[in-house]
Amino acid sequence: MELLHWLNAQLLRMQWLSDLVAWLLQSLGLDPASRIGGSVHFFIYDTIKIFLLLAVLIFAVSWVRAIAEPRAARAGNTVGACWAR
Repeated sequence: MELLHWLNAQLLRMQWLSDLVAWLLQSLGLDPASRIGGSVHFFIYDTIKIFLLLAVLIFAVSWVRAIAEPRAARAGNTVGACWAR
């Protein structure tokens, strides 16, 4: 059960990214617990997290479309085939 908690923290909550951003801020001399440090931490952490999640989403959708399109093309159900008729 402890393994599931660790996986949830590391993969879904991206604890590793939060720790990395906190380490980066501390190395730059900002305290993540302060008001300005917390704001900078939030901005950097959420910006990177959103870009990572978008990249995963775009990859997954393009992968599904690459698998689905040859089947639809053989059946004649593509958008291009509809416009060509």
